[in-house]
Amino acid sequence: MKLVSELFEPEPPRWGLRGDPWVWRAMAERLATTYLPPSLGEIERLLYAEFDRLVGVHLATETTEWVVREEFAHGGVSSGAVHLDTWRADLMPLLLDRASSKVAG
Repeated sequence: MKLVSELFEPEPPRWGLRGDPWVWRAMAERLATTYLPPSLGEIERLLYAEFDRLVGVHLATETTEWVVREEFAHGGVSSGAVHLDTWRADLMPLLLDRASSKVAG
């Protein structure tokens, strides 16, 4: 059986703001022992729910571009800032693309 955390390797080459890689790593860690659900829809719900829990906003409905979360602050001007637009446009689609190849394969 495949684990959800496998979707997080390798890390993407670009991030939106400084908090994004910390959210990525926290999601991977939290899902390290979770088996990959059998359907892409279930995987999508799982990933969005975990993001929502960690960041404290509903990614699909939140209208702001970014939020700041102290738990993801590790130095720098935009420390702790999570770029929701990057998660919507790039990072979640990347995870779901990786998931689709795992479910199909």
